Amino acid sequence: MVFGKNKLGLVAVAMLFVATGILSSCNKTPGYGRRTAAKPGKVSATTGAEFSFDANDSTNFVVTKMAKQIVGPNLKYIQGGRAVIGSQEQDIMAFRDNVERTVTIASFYMDETEVTNNDYKEFLFNMRKNVSADSVLKLEPSDKVWAGAMSYNDVYDTYYFRFPGFNFYPVAGVSWVQATAYAKWRTEYVSNLMREREGIDSTLTKNQLIERGVAIPEYRLPNEAEWEYAAKAMIGTQYMDENQEYGRIYPWDGRGVRNPYNIKRKGKQGDMLANFKRGRGDYAGIAGGIANDGDIIPTNVYNYPPNDFGLYQMAGNMNEWVQDVYRPLSFTDFDDLNPLRKDGIYDESEDYNTTLIDDNYRVYKGGSWRDMAYWLSPGTRRFLHQDSATNHIGFRCAMISVGAVGN
Repeated sequence: MVFGKNKLGLVAVAMLFVATGILSSCNKTPGYGRRTAAKPGKVSATTGAEFSFDANDSTNFVVTKMAKQIVGPNLKYIQGGRAVIGSQEQDIMAFRDNVERTVTIASFYMDETEVTNNDYKEFLFNMRKNVSADSVLKLEPSDKVWAGAMSYNDVYDTYYFRFPGFNFYPVAGVSWVQATAYAKWRTEYVSNLMREREGIDSTLTKNQLIERGVAIPEYRLPNEAEWEYAAKAMIGTQYMDENQEYGRIYPWDGRGVRNPYNIKRKGKQGDMLANFKRGRGDYAGIAGGIANDGDIIPTNVYNYPPNDFGLYQMAGNMNEWVQDVYRPLSFTDFDDLNPLRKDGIYDESEDYNTTLIDDNYRVYKGGSWRDMAYWLSPGTRRFLHQDSATNHIGFRCAMISVGAVGN
């Protein structure tokens, strides 16, 4: 009898293994198990209908296999996370308009360099094919930004934007409105190039192109919080997961504007890490100085070492436009997740006894070739009318990150 019970037990165990195997095999069949953007299966999990994987098919339900977002050219990935943003320098201007606060920034992409003269000339060339001459004229950078009643900068008036030697210098004389127009054109132009390379039907709608993964998210100006987060690049100070050893005044380590390392950054210890104005009347240092910045006006966008996100010139060279409308009290109203001020809601212009506060004034950041070191700190901020242009404000573009890799 004991033997019989053991035999029955063995049979029961065997049946359990068989049942487990059947269930396991069921989970491997199409329509079961975890699905991702990279592995969507062959049929619908809810209806059993077969998917179409032909991108040019407009009559059947099309599913696109995508392991990761298709990213436009010149962009660096900026992994988001919690950050302390705001001015960490002494508020010598007494603006009190960027108090430190903790926020979370979603992952996004940002141009590794400022938009160059060559980039902007490509934009104008293509716009001439699609809009009137008067419209193109409104998009031209202003040469007059170099003129001065008491200076001789005629050479820059004539040559800075046009001459090939300045091709990869940052574009100057561009307003916030013009920078926004460039970003809009770039989105459409890059999307069309990608569609042509993938052989996608040009008659598909924008939504259909998005569903097929060939209409990239919009190029746009970064918002102020994104720009500040990317500039400071605190990821370079991180250790043991979520510990950050120290803060940063500038987009690099140390409390000064010179390279404190022998090997960490390209160049030599003691080299200047940004193109800025060293003091009254001193834009470059003395001729022949090995460790001085040596750049009297803006310089090539690839000069000077990139920060820990791989972004060049996030301090000095050119200030940069960001999306945000300027308000002194933005920090009191901002959401703590992806903060952005689109307009003056909660901080009305009528509350200020000045004509310089309304929804047409935009923030610019970063310091420039003609600014003192104080403005190189990512937390500092200034503002200008969105139709104004200067010889020290340029821009770069950003793009959202959509969907986790392979998910």
